[in-house]
Amino acid sequence: MTADKKMKSARAVIDTPLGQRAIYRLDALAHLGRIDRLPCSIKVLLESLLRRLDGFVVTEQAVAALAAYDARHVGRSEIPFMPGRVVLQDFTGVPSVVDLAAMRAAMRRMGADPSAVNPLVPCDLVIDHSVQVDAFNSGEALAINSRMEFERNRERYQLLKWAQQAFDNFRVVPPATGIVHQVNLEYLAKVVWESDEATEGSSVPSLYPDSLVGTDSHTTMINGLGVVGWGVGGIEAEAVMLGQPVYMLMPEVIGMKLSGTLAAGATATDLVLRVTQQLRELGVVGKFVEFFGPGLEGMPVANRATIANMAPEYGATIGFFPVDEQTLRYMRLTGRDEALVDAVEQYCKLQGLWRDDSRDVVYSDVVELDLATIEPSLAGPSRPQDRIALGDMKTKWQTDLTSTFKKTVAVGRRDGAATATATAVADSDDGVDVRYDGEQFTLRHGAVCIAAITSCTNTSNPEVMVGAGLVASKARAAGLTRKPWVKTSLAPGSTVVTAYLQRAGLMEDLEALGFHLVGYGCTTCIGNSGPLPEPIHDAVNEGDIVACAVLSGNRNFEGRINPDIRANYLASPPLVVAYALAGTVNIDLDHDPIGVDRDGNEVMLKDLWPTQAEVARVIADCVSREQFVEQYANVFEGSQSWQSIATSRGALYEWDSESTYIQEPPFFTDLAPQPEPLPPIVAARCLVKVGDSVTTDHISPAGAIKEDSPAGRYLIDQGVPVGMFNSYGSRRGNDRVMTRGTFANIRVRNQLAPDTEGGWTTDFTTGAVTSIYDASNSYRAAGIPLIVLAGRDYGMGSSRDWAAKGTFLLGVRAVIAQSFERIHRSNLVGMGVLPLCYSEADSAASLGLDGTETFDVKIDDDLKPGQDVAVTATRNDGTKIEFTTTCRIDTPVEVDYYRNGGILHTVLRKMAGA
Repeated sequence: MTADKKMKSARAVIDTPLGQRAIYRLDALAHLGRIDRLPCSIKVLLESLLRRLDGFVVTEQAVAALAAYDARHVGRSEIPFMPGRVVLQDFTGVPSVVDLAAMRAAMRRMGADPSAVNPLVPCDLVIDHSVQVDAFNSGEALAINSRMEFERNRERYQLLKWAQQAFDNFRVVPPATGIVHQVNLEYLAKVVWESDEATEGSSVPSLYPDSLVGTDSHTTMINGLGVVGWGVGGIEAEAVMLGQPVYMLMPEVIGMKLSGTLAAGATATDLVLRVTQQLRELGVVGKFVEFFGPGLEGMPVANRATIANMAPEYGATIGFFPVDEQTLRYMRLTGRDEALVDAVEQYCKLQGLWRDDSRDVVYSDVVELDLATIEPSLAGPSRPQDRIALGDMKTKWQTDLTSTFKKTVAVGRRDGAATATATAVADSDDGVDVRYDGEQFTLRHGAVCIAAITSCTNTSNPEVMVGAGLVASKARAAGLTRKPWVKTSLAPGSTVVTAYLQRAGLMEDLEALGFHLVGYGCTTCIGNSGPLPEPIHDAVNEGDIVACAVLSGNRNFEGRINPDIRANYLASPPLVVAYALAGTVNIDLDHDPIGVDRDGNEVMLKDLWPTQAEVARVIADCVSREQFVEQYANVFEGSQSWQSIATSRGALYEWDSESTYIQEPPFFTDLAPQPEPLPPIVAARCLVKVGDSVTTDHISPAGAIKEDSPAGRYLIDQGVPVGMFNSYGSRRGNDRVMTRGTFANIRVRNQLAPDTEGGWTTDFTTGAVTSIYDASNSYRAAGIPLIVLAGRDYGMGSSRDWAAKGTFLLGVRAVIAQSFERIHRSNLVGMGVLPLCYSEADSAASLGLDGTETFDVKIDDDLKPGQDVAVTATRNDGTKIEFTTTCRIDTPVEVDYYRNGGILHTVLRKMAGA
């Protein structure tokens, strides 16, 4: 039998608990390679290729290449991966829907059928990023924040309700349900998916591994359930929705062997901070990480999901946990159908996708971690990989205060134990006296002004949520309270969390310490922390106070959490409660008292910390399958507020020219039937020059819109009051706002505008320092193309498509960096912006580039993936700097995308010409 016939004979019909189902047997490819030695994550990709084999998109050569995969010698072979579904959250999902609506309008203009623009795979959008913490420390906080959410976002929600009826394969989970990744983990994912349609003329549906891409970096959380999935930009996700594969290079797979068990007092959060630190130091950007070893035997899915969630923070494409007994246990707990659970076990064992540590799997490299070495930790003040052991926190804070924040510490100052701030920050400044909420206090450097239990990373994990509740319970019993300057909030990832906290009687304890429910969604972690109380805000700014946030999230980049907060620390939910009680990060919680009880006795953190047995007892008594079944029974119906939103109907969206949230973007308005040949970039000017670790938050902020920014001025001109500005994230459906907000993060330091922070640059047409947006308009009027110069890890962070879209709309033709983060590089190509890397030995500094030069980039229509591209920089005195860069368009398909002006332009032209 020939190889191609063997591939085609891989389809078999088997009896399963779900009935007769077709599967594509991986052992049918044993003649092509050692399938039994492949990592499970690679097997999932291989099954997708085998099932999708058509000789056109997926060729026999692609299947054979992946079947022969050698993790130690991966090379640069490209494969087309076709995920089974797409998940979106509303910050990134709204612009995706806007693009699809714009593509339908373009199809009508091109004389083609608009309804051809339609998702071809199942898509779920969860509205979870729109709630903001305006109200807190109140039983009315949830109702107030929800009301303001609908007032601010009604136009966006009208669009999403239109999309729900206009598109096939498109479901919307309404607001106040939960965080997209937790909803995916608890409800949407199936581990093994079942096709709706029969295949190859048979009446038997197929079973295949659940797989997905999502428009959020932390889509990887689902890897904890044994599902392959990762974050992509909205641009790439839209292409998948429209039937296009994800073209990717075969990844290296790092095996991480876990052994031992967590020590008393250590949490899954502490574990993931250690994993993040270790893998960042190793360097796993663009690689798969697959976990194995005896440490997984007793590790619940909730802990695995915590580790998988932060794959973007340690740089990996995925952090994958193969299916095993813990997976089945979690599926049963969360209300999945028993027949599906049994089918998952049968299918995964049959296909070799079941975790089996006796199997001799070959990885690109193996690293080990003993869980017994994990200790309570935080990470900060601005990067998730910068782990700090709890016992070192006070010393590290004082070091950072002087070295990072340039403040002077006056050693030995104490504020007195009677105030329960005996170790409050000792600084040469006396701080600022504040009267707020009936209390008088002095705000000093290190004050914890935000303590937030938030984000999918931890709120999906009953162990740490119950742990936080027990810390609150013991603190309340001792008479401890939060400090008055701390803005506290509790934003669970699903309604199930409040159900079990209420059953355990712990909600009342959390509320007594100020951790009232503020909403179900991604709040503080995404920058939706809301404003600090005015007296606190005024004191921070008056005294130039280095205020701090402690949050149970996954992102703490500079300028992300709150504009008044300069130091941000990731921590477990129990530690968030502890720091709300302490009110400062300048405390050694291992040795210093966290406060005093009603009798004046010192209380230590260890007095409040629950034992593992206490946590386990509450979980056993209060977390049940019935809660999940009940909470998800009507998941798509939404509240009365959601149901009452009126929207347009039909295939085409009715654009409202007066809307400040939703506008038709200009990407396709003048699209020609065929692309023009690629021209060189001549006499370009540098718009922005930045250093290392510039994030997508820096490029396209998600948080507050400043009144005096270009976006703020635009909204005022449109009659929007400042109190209704909402956030950049919520206005991603309006290119007018988002283009003005590109590079507008308050912490962006553009080297072309020294001694400034925010969206400033030097406009070389006038020599004046002006806003980046205004300068781009000047260059556009003069017909001058633009470039960006950057350092290492450019575009790290969230999978934010507007970081690429805004760059494109500012007129930037190329970005020259020392290295790119995976998703942002892909998004730049997807918008027709050329990513170039300096050679290993070069940088802007080594070449003597200061950004005042003009740049010629030598490309033509014969552009090849990974080729050398010559760049000439000409100084004002006429001298030239010539250097060679590498084209980071990595595949032939990406060249096609770039030639067409972007991935959606490519798809649209194909659809219109079909």
